Amino acid sequence: MEIRRLRINAQIGIEQLEELLTGLHYQKKEYVALPGEFAVRGGVVDIYPVTYRLPVRVQFQGDIPIQIRDFSLASGESMATFEEVFLIQVSDMFRKKLRRMEERLETFEPVAGTRDLERGDLVVHLKYGIGRFLGTKVIQMQGKRTRCMAIEYAASEILYLSIEEPVERYIGGSGIGPKLTKLNTQEWERIKHRTRTALYRVAKDLLEIQAKRSLLQGLAFPKDVPWQKQFEEEFPFEETSGQKRAIEEVKRDMESTGPMDRLLCGDVGYGKTEVAMRAAFKGVMGGKQVAFLVPTTILAEQHYILLKERAKNFPITVELLSRFQSPKDQKMIARSLQKGATDVVIGTHRLLSKDILFKDLGLVIIDEEQRFGVRHKEKLKQMRTQVDVLTLTATPIPRTLHMALLGVRDMSVIDTPPKNRMPVETFVIEYHENIIKQAIERELARKGQVYFVHNRVQSIERVHERMQKLLPGVRFGVMHGQMQVDMLEAAMKAFLKGEIDCLISTCIVESGIDIPNVNTLIVDRADCFGLADLYQLRGRVGRFKEKRQAYAYFLIPKDWVMTQDAQKRLHAIEKFTQLGSGFKIAMEDLEIRGAGNLLGHEQSGFIQAVGFDLYCRMLKKAVEEVKNG
Repeated sequence: MEIRRLRINAQIGIEQLEELLTGLHYQKKEYVALPGEFAVRGGVVDIYPVTYRLPVRVQFQGDIPIQIRDFSLASGESMATFEEVFLIQVSDMFRKKLRRMEERLETFEPVAGTRDLERGDLVVHLKYGIGRFLGTKVIQMQGKRTRCMAIEYAASEILYLSIEEPVERYIGGSGIGPKLTKLNTQEWERIKHRTRTALYRVAKDLLEIQAKRSLLQGLAFPKDVPWQKQFEEEFPFEETSGQKRAIEEVKRDMESTGPMDRLLCGDVGYGKTEVAMRAAFKGVMGGKQVAFLVPTTILAEQHYILLKERAKNFPITVELLSRFQSPKDQKMIARSLQKGATDVVIGTHRLLSKDILFKDLGLVIIDEEQRFGVRHKEKLKQMRTQVDVLTLTATPIPRTLHMALLGVRDMSVIDTPPKNRMPVETFVIEYHENIIKQAIERELARKGQVYFVHNRVQSIERVHERMQKLLPGVRFGVMHGQMQVDMLEAAMKAFLKGEIDCLISTCIVESGIDIPNVNTLIVDRADCFGLADLYQLRGRVGRFKEKRQAYAYFLIPKDWVMTQDAQKRLHAIEKFTQLGSGFKIAMEDLEIRGAGNLLGHEQSGFIQAVGFDLYCRMLKKAVEEVKNG
């Protein structure tokens, strides 16, 4: 019998390991479920060795396995790490035994398809209610062998349903698991009836808001002027089809008489800023002022530099308003806005202060609205009835996602990645200085730059010292929100010019900073970040002009016991690496944090009772029925 050893730091790439496993008669699957199977996902290979009680996960960095650990199929938790594992050939006798055992124990297979269902997930069926998805199984149905979904309901009753049946993953409203529905009772119908009644009240409220908005007369911007075409032709990249569609929709809204309130959802790095720049230019060409509101001073500075550069050939005045300016400069800009001498102002929530008045404001662009506080959101809500509003987001918060899907709020989606964009290779691994050293050295070897995110201001200088000792030849810089304005600006500009190799920063870099030469991200204590934050951070890399693989390392402390929510977040960021994962991340975040803030806390009980997807569909139906009387 052939036995092969797999050791960490051995010279063996993923393709070579695949060949080795195939030679040992292991079967390649999407997910491992049984001994003798393996699966490949990005820089990770899962193997279920025939002589081990649990499968193992092999983490690669380039062509070197850097970590081997086992994991539970049920929870994903790791029990032990290994220096090496022994791989024994899968014999025909073992295969036969496995097949017999599978039939005898009625093992359910993972679902195939695009539903993102995993065994153990809670699911909702419109007719039967909430159950637990066990997998799929071939059974005799009407004299034919048919693959069916197996769903467990209350009292351990298992219902077999056709793969075609409309089943959705349950996403609840409070983070607490629901009760499984009792089959052959009126329980589920009663729950749906109560939810339906509550939703009619919500539908009436929503339609009243909509009716009030439709009566408002907004400003109709004129059609594109010749300068608009010239401005757009200066865009140095080719627009994607998603960008073109979004630009048309925004312009159509601006040219109509009703006030625009459009949500522009595009994945990180998909070109939302360019759509915003064109809308801003159109606003100024229509004789109005434009306010571009962003969550951080760093992002305000960057958008300012970008728009100033784009608009340099046109008679447009662009100003920056944030704490980067002295109080004297801020007063001067405030006066200029009031007189109408400034066309576009880019700034943080400072723009919402009482002393900031506009002579003739026509368009407000809001980047990542969910990052603003409740007080600021109220001010923005008032603005929506007075001027055109364009909101940009990479991970829609539940409320905006939900309202947009219902059509209560207009939405554009940029769903096509820019040319040459590749998914970021993502690792969730324990903190080890060797991993950090190799990751930074590999990026600098190809003349790239690195973000190292450490989100504690108190200890960031200690991290800086430790990194200098680890890599004495590397040029490090430090940046955080409590620095003096001129130091913060100097660090940012030095990094932009390539004078800093590795920027050690707090999470202030997560919002929209676009430096194409940075293609390695290292996040310290990744278990302390929210899912949307991790996703935004990962979006800072992978923007190189030509095809270039980018890497994200999410580090957790060695032998650390994480909370269940932190495990879910890190599992999600590792799972959703494909381009365009923003919507999936938003739904996953909704599941982790609960959906209580969707339409007020009184609705969270109903979301909990029927699941988010069914709740949305029932609300949509209620809106249509109330509309039609």
